[in-house]
Amino acid sequence: MIYTVTFNPALDYIVRLDSFKTGGINRLSYEQVLAGGKGINVSIVLGNLGHKSVALGFLAGFTGEEIKRQLKDFNVTEDFVQIEEGFTRINMKIKAEVETEVNGQGPKISEEKREELFKKLEKLGEGDTFVLSGSIPNTLPDDMYEQTLSRLQGKGIRFVVDAEKGLLLKVLKFNPWLIKPNNHELGDMFGVVLKTDEEIVEHAKKLQEKGARNVLISMAGDGAILLTADGKYYKSPAPKGTLVNSIGAGDSMVAGFLTGFIESNGDYEKAFKTGLAAGSASAFSDHLARRNEVEDLLKTIS
Repeated sequence: MIYTVTFNPALDYIVRLDSFKTGGINRLSYEQVLAGGKGINVSIVLGNLGHKSVALGFLAGFTGEEIKRQLKDFNVTEDFVQIEEGFTRINMKIKAEVETEVNGQGPKISEEKREELFKKLEKLGEGDTFVLSGSIPNTLPDDMYEQTLSRLQGKGIRFVVDAEKGLLLKVLKFNPWLIKPNNHELGDMFGVVLKTDEEIVEHAKKLQEKGARNVLISMAGDGAILLTADGKYYKSPAPKGTLVNSIGAGDSMVAGFLTGFIESNGDYEKAFKTGLAAGSASAFSDHLARRNEVEDLLKTIS
């Protein structure tokens, strides 16, 4: 089974308007409310692609109930820890001349609730895949990723980690099966700007030396690169299409990679191509990738 954890879930309120002006009234041309958070996005896309997962994390209040309702519509099993006070944050994504984000704070998570989540993780075992991604709310300790993976170490679980610089570097010691930085995040980890494929590969190998097994680097419109644990290298440009929404594209790539790997019985090339197609399918639409969209884009990837 695939399990995803989202420590900092949200309801994403996505709006579009021709122009955004501060200090006055702005009228929208489009609005949508979607369950969000990186792990939640992975679970939704997995469901769209025909694979079951269990979504874990923390939810609170009326916004948490809406996330549960949406996940049920997407055929995702949820096993969140319920927080009695406050409400799950609302993130506003304003798309006008430029994109602007206003992110909420979310509820306070006690040590007791953290232990409740760890208790739920005890069911994971040999052959399971555990996806840990996204930010940590300020009411959780900075080493929450490390605490979580240390509880699961040695149980034969595949760890997939998609997180920012500090969080990712600290968990390489747990030998994650897959990590997915983008090219800018990869450069930031080493304090450099990566300009060529050779530089990207060089620094991805450094992450392998630190403990990562497979490194998938997303490069937005330039496609992606994969370095596998057995020394293979794959690169492909992104499929052609019009960018509509970049939110969730990286999470869709993770879900697509897992789908391709499962359906091909461990073929990394198929996993890579399916990940790239799924990421692009989400980027080219106002919803997360669906099976038919991914299959259509797969035909264009060489």
